Amino acid sequence: MIRLLRGLALATAMFVATGARLSAQQLTLWHDGGDNGSKLFTQMGEAFAASHPGVSIRATNYPTDQWFGRVTAAINTDTAPDLIFNNYERVIRIADQTGKISELRDALQAVTDKEFLTDDDLRVSTYRGRMIILPIQRVQMGFGVRESWLKKVGENFPVSWDDAKRVAVKFHDDAPDGDAKSVTFGFALEAAKPRDLIHMLDLFIFGSGLKHTLIDPDGNIVIDEPRHALVLREFLKIFTTYKFVPPDTINYSFNEMYQVIEGGRAGMFRVGDWNVGKWDGPSLKGDFVLGAWPQFFPDLKSGVVIGGMRGVAVPENSPNKKLAIEFAQFMLSKQAQQLSLAIMGSAVRKDLDVSALSPRAQFFAAPKGPLYAYDFPESVHAWYPELEAAFHKKLIGAIANPPADWTAFIAETAAEMRALAKQLAAKKG
Repeated sequence: MIRLLRGLALATAMFVATGARLSAQQLTLWHDGGDNGSKLFTQMGEAFAASHPGVSIRATNYPTDQWFGRVTAAINTDTAPDLIFNNYERVIRIADQTGKISELRDALQAVTDKEFLTDDDLRVSTYRGRMIILPIQRVQMGFGVRESWLKKVGENFPVSWDDAKRVAVKFHDDAPDGDAKSVTFGFALEAAKPRDLIHMLDLFIFGSGLKHTLIDPDGNIVIDEPRHALVLREFLKIFTTYKFVPPDTINYSFNEMYQVIEGGRAGMFRVGDWNVGKWDGPSLKGDFVLGAWPQFFPDLKSGVVIGGMRGVAVPENSPNKKLAIEFAQFMLSKQAQQLSLAIMGSAVRKDLDVSALSPRAQFFAAPKGPLYAYDFPESVHAWYPELEAAFHKKLIGAIANPPADWTAFIAETAAEMRALAKQLAAKKG
């Protein structure tokens, strides 16, 4: 009898231990959202565990360049994480390089509460007819201006492009920071890489109410259309004729642009929804006001640009694929989205509590003006990045050595882009 009782006790202990191992399950998620990203996904995991006891999320942050390499290598060697999270265009790159990103259309269809997702959200989540991400965070970008600088030079928030040019001159000439010895500039921009420079142009183009920056969905080059040409010409003059940016801006990427903004050297700049939390803090101490991008055309309302979408993807060889998809679906729930808004300043739901946010964070969380979605040409033309790289090369050359005739330069560039687009389309389909 004693031997039997001992056997039963041992069997019970083994059963309990096995059950604990089965219920304690960890999903791995790789992202490039920094400490806040890891905090967000950990807290989402804790909320998810309420309906999935024992499940936790191990969120690992990698710098963007490392994220690409690690994710690609892991998927291609069958050592993939359970989930990956990043901007849509980066997931597209992973899909192209691995061919192993899951189709999530059925997963989204199974989510009952999803009416807040727009056609643009769904379009950007789809690549080559497959839904490769569930859209979790819209990437919104407004026009920011140092509030104290405006007061110092006696100006209001610039609404039109003429307003912005006038303010830019004062921000350079009138010591808006109160230090007559410092050198300040109208704008902080970036230009070193294609996505640096063309991204800035995207904001001016779409923010003004126009559609498409370089190419439309039908493959037509648009840069020499009259209104597009006007914005492009004025944009290039920021770097050249007007000298509204530091001379070495041609070499700036994100980090250098942020240094100019946070170092108090420029008065007008892009503000993403993800910047507000930090800039409300010690770096800018909330000394900036937000609004729409400058208005170029009286008959078009300017607005804030939805410049991308951050989403979650599931590798085909995810070690715990079924559970990973369930967590991805949970990320669209109100509870998870409220965490996303509080920690990262961005979400996709429209029914969230924004009362605890600063006025600048509320500007994005509860927008009152027009929102214009970027057209995501790489989701339509797989070869678009090559076209954009060639366009960037032309623009950088013009910034370094400005042409005598900007109109002729734009016409010449448009002709070159048309020829290249035709060649790339024929080659890659």
